[in-house]
Formats: sequence, structure tokens, C-alpha cells
Amino acid sequence: MTQFTSDKEAADALHNSYRELTSEISKVIVGQDEVVRLVLTAVFCQGHCLLVGVPGLAKTLLIQTIASTLDMSFNRVQFTPDLMPSDIVGAETLDKDRNFRFVTGPVFANIVLADEINRTPPKTQAALLEAMQEHAVTVAGHKYDLPRPFFVLATQNPIEQEGTYPLPEAQLDRFMFNITLGYPSYESELQIVKNTTGAAVNQLRKILHADDILAFQQLVRRVPVTDNVVEYAVKLVHQTRPNMPMASKQANQFLEWGAGPRASQHLIVGAKCNAILNGKYSPDIEDVQEVALPILRHRIVRNFKAEAEGVTEEHLIRELL
Repeated sequence: MTQFTSDKEAADALHNSYRELTSEISKVIVGQDEVVRLVLTAVFCQGHCLLVGVPGLAKTLLIQTIASTLDMSFNRVQFTPDLMPSDIVGAETLDKDRNFRFVTGPVFANIVLADEINRTPPKTQAALLEAMQEHAVTVAGHKYDLPRPFFVLATQNPIEQEGTYPLPEAQLDRFMFNITLGYPSYESELQIVKNTTGAAVNQLRKILHADDILAFQQLVRRVPVTDNVVEYAVKLVHQTRPNMPMASKQANQFLEWGAGPRASQHLIVGAKCNAILNGKYSPDIEDVQEVALPILRHRIVRNFKAEAEGVTEEHLIRELL
């Protein structure tokens, strides 16, 4: 790991590393630049991501590709209706000497891909709650720390809802970003088909190691931010809370619940990271606005009037911005 003489030098290194990462990832992932930017932002902010999109949009491939460019351990868990909590966190077993020994589950990795997280019952979804928040799991009264850094990158299919279990609000709030993936453009899809129907296989370089990620995470926390940017972020969150003193007209009309304090925290940390990735040393209001949609999208709850009139979360957030 490189030692930096100043935070300015470290910020420049993070900016350059980000450009290297996106260049390497673009060898496999085409036309999802915004999604890649948000996932990498979450990685540098110690956050977790939920990727929502219809089948075939390369959600799983995107996460596997990002993991391939980071020199860290990676595990994938395919969520199914019969998956048990012990299948994720691990369990105590008897060894040949008849002593209990803890066998770690797939959650003991730096990057955990939770594929189709809404396909498993709530008790198994809840097994991830402690891991995501505390970076540790408790089994049979013993606490086991997870490796650092630690990220959960989950995918969800919004179309087929039969036999699925929607994530509870408490668990959704653990995700820093809720990222929606759209269909690729015509030009992007042409490139995807050309890239994936030939014999060529892309070998990706490892750009960053675990120690680099930890250092950059600390750097992001140290980025200075002016009071007016913090006030803007907190005011934005307060405007989503219906029947409160600072509530906006749209929130009172169309929202049942607004975002909590965790949204304000993520807005500032996300803005700090976004500023560095864009070559700046301190965030401004535009940086808050760039991360606001994926941070607020899953933290506001529409009322019946909004659903009846087809008013989406995205529309309400853009009105506030």
C-alpha cells in the first residue's frame, strides 16, 4: 500500500484509481457508467448497494466484474425460499474430537453478492442485518467479526413478485444506495452482443487491494465540507417528512413516511466521495444532488393518493431537487 504525504495527494490517488477501475470494468460492462460510479462510491463510503432491474441486465456480472478489479475475497449467495440463516453466516458443528467448532458461512468475505435477495424468507434476510450494520455475526452467543472492508451488494428482480418476500423498511435502510438498472441503448446493446458472442475472454487486472480501500474510506471521512452543504442535505431530508414543520407540499400530499437521519448521513458521505471522484477536494450542493436519488428512493413511502395517481418516488425526489 502506498503511503501518502497529504490528504490532497491521497485524494488525487483515489481520483486516478477510480479512472483506472472504470477503464478496466468497461472492458466487460458496457453502457452502465452511472451504475458503476454509484457502486464504487458505496465501496469507498463503507456502504452497501441494492441493484434493482429486470433479468438479463447483467446485475450479477457487474458486481462480479467490480469484484474482479479489487484484490479482495468475494462470495456469491443465491437466495432461495429454502435458504436458512446458517447457510449465510455459518454454524457450529461437532468435529471428530466431539468439540464444537464454528464453520464460517459465505458472509465471511470482503464482498458478498446477495443474488435475488427478495427470494428468501424474512428470517434469512434478517441474518444479513447484523452483518451489514455491525460488520459481525453472533452464533450461539459468540460474536465473530467479519473481514474488513466488508460490502453487501444485493440484486432484486422487480417484475416477478410471486413467491418473493419484499425487504422490510428496516433492512432497506441499511443499503446506502438503491440503484435501478434500465435497458441499454441501441448502440450499447450492439457493443454488448459483439463482446459476448465471440471467443475472446477479457482478463481483468487487480487495481486496488483491501488496504488501499480501507485507506481511501478513511480519507473520504476526512474530506472537509462547508456548513451550507450540510444544511442543504439535512433540509432536503426534512422536506420528505410529511406533516413536519419543514415538509414540502409534495411530501404532505403524496408521502406516508419520509427519510430518516441515516439518509442525511449518507448524503454527506456520498457527496464527499463524489467530489473526490470528480477531481475536487470538497463537496458542493451539486455533489449532494448527484447522490440524492439512489439514497432517498428506498427511504420514502408513498401514500394511496400517490399510487392512485401514478406519482413515483423518482418524480417526488426530482421535484424536491
